Amino acid sequence: MIQLEKLGYFLPQGYLFEQVSLQVNRGDKIGLVGKNGAGKSTMLKLLSGQLSPSEGAIHQPKGLKYGYLTQDIVIKSKETVYNYLFLSNTDLNRIRERLDFINHELVNRTDYESDYYLGLLDELSELNHEFQVLEGFQWEEKIKATLDGLGFSEMDQQKLIQACSGGWKMRAELARILVNNPDILLLDEPTNHLDIISISWLENYLQRFDGAVILISHDRLFLDNVTKRTLEISMGRVLDFPFAYSKYKLMRAEEMERMEQSKKQQDKQIKQTEQLIEKFRAKSSKASFAQSLMKKLEKTERIEVEKDVVSKIKLTFPLSVQPGKWVLELNNLGKSYADRNLFESVNITVGRGEKIALLGPNGVGKSTLLKSITKDIDYEGEVLYGHNVNVAYFAQDQAEKLDPNKTIYETVDDIAVGEIRKDLRSILGTFLFTGEVVEKKVSVLSGGERTRLALCVLLLSPSNFLILDEPTNHLDLQSKDVLKRALQSYEGTFIVVSHDREFLEGLCNRIWDIENRNLKIHHFTLNEYLAYKMTKKELPNGQDLKPVKEVKEVKPVVQESIKKQGNSKVEKEVQQIERKIDEAEKKIQEMEAHIATLTFDEHNQHLDTLSNYEEAKNQLETLMSNWELKMSEI
Repeated sequence: MIQLEKLGYFLPQGYLFEQVSLQVNRGDKIGLVGKNGAGKSTMLKLLSGQLSPSEGAIHQPKGLKYGYLTQDIVIKSKETVYNYLFLSNTDLNRIRERLDFINHELVNRTDYESDYYLGLLDELSELNHEFQVLEGFQWEEKIKATLDGLGFSEMDQQKLIQACSGGWKMRAELARILVNNPDILLLDEPTNHLDIISISWLENYLQRFDGAVILISHDRLFLDNVTKRTLEISMGRVLDFPFAYSKYKLMRAEEMERMEQSKKQQDKQIKQTEQLIEKFRAKSSKASFAQSLMKKLEKTERIEVEKDVVSKIKLTFPLSVQPGKWVLELNNLGKSYADRNLFESVNITVGRGEKIALLGPNGVGKSTLLKSITKDIDYEGEVLYGHNVNVAYFAQDQAEKLDPNKTIYETVDDIAVGEIRKDLRSILGTFLFTGEVVEKKVSVLSGGERTRLALCVLLLSPSNFLILDEPTNHLDLQSKDVLKRALQSYEGTFIVVSHDREFLEGLCNRIWDIENRNLKIHHFTLNEYLAYKMTKKELPNGQDLKPVKEVKEVKPVVQESIKKQGNSKVEKEVQQIERKIDEAEKKIQEMEAHIATLTFDEHNQHLDTLSNYEEAKNQLETLMSNWELKMSEI
């Protein structure tokens, strides 16, 4: 499909990459990785034709259709979100316009036997066939399914696109690209601004996509689930691995270890050669020998190994003081904006040591709930902190709140107190700010650097209750691993909002979900939560995503089938099982209501309740299996 031949691109400071030769075939799902500044976005721009290579060539078939999602989207349309997609296909627009003209002509003309009239009928037939081939009759259905999958409500779809935020414009642009079904998708951080549900939908879509996909992402799980091949840009080269990200990392680590050993051996040989040259160059009888050694040394291709310093960071959040048994109590908490009610009557107590993930689609009020908990905004109801609770809050725009006129060192120097001040430079080094870099102004830092600095400031603010709103935004994969390890070892309580599933997996023991203006508490795993939320999502072709089995929906059908069958022994057994299913469901509902009122303290009295809850769910599953078995006999 695409052939790169000795491709190179250089900047005034030197080559980003050179001598790149590789092929991209139809159906390839490729993850493009590398350190910040390695040239990943530049590679996508070269492939899309937005940039021209400095050397080499890109060969591709004529008429190849690209769908390119950039991080810096500019949309000038004045249409609604829905119409922005509806009018995005020029071929369908042309056909519709011509069909309207022909239909008008056929209605108003009376020269039915003329060549012109018969020609219109032939053209009408051809256009209808072309419209069908381009899936024009399913066009509206595809648009609605795609917008719904990416989180647009019916109201959002009728919103003027110019009135949308940058994140929602990115979603609209992604939807426009997907519905037009290009031959190759070039996606630069497509999960940015997507909530956790929309990411799962997009993942399913890309897995079923027939064309080629090349994507840049800091979402490890997304890369693993979508891609089957990894291209790494490293030190001016592009390395090709036939694996998804996690396996590529293992293979790459083994390769780096071998290269490290080879480099040590080469360095030793070079040092010995240099010593010989130094020894013999001054002796006339050995000058020619020294000269040959120098030429040999010049021709030696030096082994270079890219250091992975980020993975060596050891970050810990210090505990200020030990709080009481409960750290937070919400009584009838609610928040409304104008005529929009985000949530109401939230009543909950958070125990010491709870690790909570606050999830749900964008726009339901997650950040607003956090700001209410931190008392940064007005709210209805009551927010109470427990004894000795110290809150540290990391907002989505925390990095932007840093003073741009201060240096990196001044920023941390102003916040640090006590003995820790002696180790400020070491701590900054842990966050990759070393040497003269600490004298840089905040204003010249990249988004990722600002986020790292903001996390460093958070580290220097001892707490026992962390509230984190999208802390992984702008962090690369290695930095996210460091943050996750720090939170896993944190002895306090935290609430975190994140759309990164791999980051959340194994991090939290509780899920909060804002749904229908209420706060629901889930005690199942992240994957179970996602399966539950995805039951009503559809892909553009109308195929449902795999649903979660819902007991209550099948029972009425069961009862109706039994009435038609009579009173055999098996039918009576089915009825008995159904009664037990009813009892089990009621028991589980009562237990869920009880669990919502639990306080989770150090006595671990809640563990028995949760164990009984899991046992009740297992019993229900067994009953359902028995019911299915008996129904198959009927």
